Amino acid sequence: MIAPGFATLPALRAVMEGGPLALPADWRGPVEASAAALAARMATGEAIYGVNTGFGKLAGTRIPAEKLAQLQLNLVRSHAAGVGPLLPRPVVRLILALKALSLARGASGVAPATVEALLALLAADVLPAIPARGSVGASGDLAPLAHLALVLIGEGEAFVGEAVLPGAEALARAGLAPLALGPKEGLALLNGTQVSTALALAALFAAEDLLATSLVAGALSVDAARGSDTPFDARIHALRGQPGQIRVAAALRALLAGSAIRDSHRDGDPRVQDPYSLRCQPQVAGACLDLLGHAAQVLEREANAVTDNPLVIGAEVLSGGNFHAEPVAFAADAMALALAELGAIAERRIALLVDPVLSGLPAFLVRDGGLNSGFMIAQVTAAALVAENRALAAPRSTDSIPTSANQEDHVSMATGAALRLHDMAENLAAILAIELLAAAQGLEFHRPLQSAPPLEAAHGLVRGVAAAWDADRAMAPDIAAVQALVERGRFAALVAWGEA
Repeated sequence: MIAPGFATLPALRAVMEGGPLALPADWRGPVEASAAALAARMATGEAIYGVNTGFGKLAGTRIPAEKLAQLQLNLVRSHAAGVGPLLPRPVVRLILALKALSLARGASGVAPATVEALLALLAADVLPAIPARGSVGASGDLAPLAHLALVLIGEGEAFVGEAVLPGAEALARAGLAPLALGPKEGLALLNGTQVSTALALAALFAAEDLLATSLVAGALSVDAARGSDTPFDARIHALRGQPGQIRVAAALRALLAGSAIRDSHRDGDPRVQDPYSLRCQPQVAGACLDLLGHAAQVLEREANAVTDNPLVIGAEVLSGGNFHAEPVAFAADAMALALAELGAIAERRIALLVDPVLSGLPAFLVRDGGLNSGFMIAQVTAAALVAENRALAAPRSTDSIPTSANQEDHVSMATGAALRLHDMAENLAAILAIELLAAAQGLEFHRPLQSAPPLEAAHGLVRGVAAAWDADRAMAPDIAAVQALVERGRFAALVAWGEA
């Protein structure tokens, strides 16, 4: 069997963004051996779940040999019961890659042609149209993976570029033939955590960029509010020893190093301590960084895991429960906490900046206040998004509901747990866009003094798409323009991370 761990998170991110998937050169041998072992067990006439029996509560029903091919087709067709909007194409690329990785481990009893069919879809960028909702994250992501499998057999629908085409037409355009399902191959395609894992991975990649962006926005707010960099002193954080906190403090020090604004108020500042939203950034964002790091470890393991059932191990066929996505659900619930908290503390910094008592800046960051409202309602928008993310951060993994006539009586809800992270990430990106706009505006009240080079670069990114706020105008276009930069990772790239 192929050793786990051959797909790293950077490699998977590259696949999501359009790159190829590389399997180990020796993957075919274990896959062929697994298929041969399954055929040998079938020849004995024993009952093998999902191969010559029904599924779920119907596992006690034996299926005659002449109907085994129809069994796999019926499974795929009947389980394609998803609803809702279609999953984004980058997520579908990840799903295809993860399913190929799982089957290539050689424990699922499928033929090499099944793995090759998945790789061919990925290489041709023919991406199954998968409704987002319909999985409870146990017995695998059955409904969404059934929609994937439909395209492999020339049914369903698939993205080809921007268009959604019938599956048969999508295959034909790419010069691909429909796959004929062998014993267990429909079940192997449907069983597994690949959809919940792909959704969680995509959210993890976004969250990592958003955390870095939050440090840029937070450091910019420190300078705009004439805050202190003393709370980021390495000696403070070494005494606590939390690794994420230490790394975040170092990143903030690097962002603020060389700021003439900071140098201008080192002596004679009457404020002894800044509010927590400025001072405690390493403690809050650092805890989020550690949490994301743990989620990354869980998801990298899951990306390389065999989550099918039953499994072919040596000459045996063993029924188990690797399809239960509890690890993914827990990781997704943890990431939700990080996204919610990063937004919550960012909104508090926005509120600080628009309050002249706390910031020392003009009220709502605009001259001629009263005539102009400035950033008054932008802060309200941030507060609304924070409230929404707090509601979305409620755990999903505790929401088990029995399915399949109580045969599947405890489920993970991992797919929904991971799916909601994408809304949370979008909300956080908007909150950070508002903070970046507010902090850039605040910085300009200190001119001609310059901030640190990375923060001046961040200011330049903001001003490249949104002019300074001299008089009231519609704020929404500016927020959208900066949010687009946030989501493209432009601000995250300004963060210099030290060693873990």
